[in-house]
Amino acid sequence: MAETLAQKIVARAAGRSSVEPGELVTCRVDLAMLHDSGGPRRVAPILERLGVGLWDPSRVVLVSDHYVPAVDPESARILDLTRRWGRAHGVARHYDMLGICHVVLAEHGHVRPGMFVVGGDSHTPTAGAFAAFAMGVGASEMAAVLATGEIWLEVPETLRILLDGRPGPGVVAKDVLLALCRMIGLGGAGYRAIEYGGEGLAGFAMEERMTLANMAAELGGITGLVPPDRRTLAWLERAGVSLGEAELTRWRSDPDAPVAATLRLELDRLAPQVAAPHGPANAAPVDEVEPVPIDQAYIGACTGAKLVDLRMAASVLRGRKVAAGTRLLVAPASARVWREAAADGTLATLTEAGAIMLPSGCGACAGYGAGVLAEGEVCIASTARNFKGRMGAPSSRVYLASPLTVAASAVAGRIADPRPLLAERREPEPIGEEAARVG
Repeated sequence: MAETLAQKIVARAAGRSSVEPGELVTCRVDLAMLHDSGGPRRVAPILERLGVGLWDPSRVVLVSDHYVPAVDPESARILDLTRRWGRAHGVARHYDMLGICHVVLAEHGHVRPGMFVVGGDSHTPTAGAFAAFAMGVGASEMAAVLATGEIWLEVPETLRILLDGRPGPGVVAKDVLLALCRMIGLGGAGYRAIEYGGEGLAGFAMEERMTLANMAAELGGITGLVPPDRRTLAWLERAGVSLGEAELTRWRSDPDAPVAATLRLELDRLAPQVAAPHGPANAAPVDEVEPVPIDQAYIGACTGAKLVDLRMAASVLRGRKVAAGTRLLVAPASARVWREAAADGTLATLTEAGAIMLPSGCGACAGYGAGVLAEGEVCIASTARNFKGRMGAPSSRVYLASPLTVAASAVAGRIADPRPLLAERREPEPIGEEAARVG
């Protein structure tokens, strides 16, 4: 029987030859990821009450990325607890202040096609860019996974999203997702696996595919999936993982596999998007959004501060300055992104334009540490969410956009379309292979 990619991965994890949507199955977990915010401080008391330890520390990855670096005694206490817990339980793969968990997993080759991954964070589907079935869970479920190595699952249907054509200038993966949030609605995908496809998908770099998979969470999908191709294998090779080309055919949906629904998005008709407060579904083309003056522009988070994202911002900011009265904050997604952006001149371009560099980590995206907003302030950010009060004071307002649009807005001092600035420079839009060279 023809199966979707999601069915194939779940069947392998369940030790079955096949599974059907709606079935309840028990899956063996290949990798469990937890971080300092929802990790040890939440799961340790549960495991202690149960009187159990970790089923397999070698399959656990621990990342300190939310409270880093500590800005007060409570943050320091949480980080200390995380470190001590990791050592006590033999978790060798503890990435302490080295970057955002979803980016760190990919950089270190911890996710690959066909894996079944569970993470203590709602944006765990990021790993689906590498054709892994990755889903976020709460502390109780994570404790059960850590104790047993298993989790029960209702096999999801698949929502297929086909990307047709090629994006125009100024349009990147973040714009695709904001447009989808508007079309489907926040959580509108329901309990489904979201699988991306179409001819337009091939043009997106792996970092951009990570953004596509990541924001499946905003659409309501249990996971986001991108079938592997040679670009996937090349990324994994650089991360120290060598896979044969047989994986390219093994981990993809059968051509006639039934899906719940298919949605098409014509990339060449898409404009840069901006989501108004207080939700990603409040998206509209940038030229239909009021040019609201901004106090802060923020380039950070797992959706907006990878190397490709910083290069996008640099392509707009090169030779320009951040507007007076506006602050541009940039928090690279990982230590590796810092190194590579410093080596290729991207960081110099950003700082020469007036950007203020912040440590790698989740930071202001979730209202932690530096970069939070005061009462009444307006911010445009490359983050995934703009719920009321998420980035600071309840009366602050956050708009969402791509790194290109955030950078253009920083230059203008108000919400602005990046396309005129890109056209002045006559540079190619930073998509796919071009993105890897911008900067």
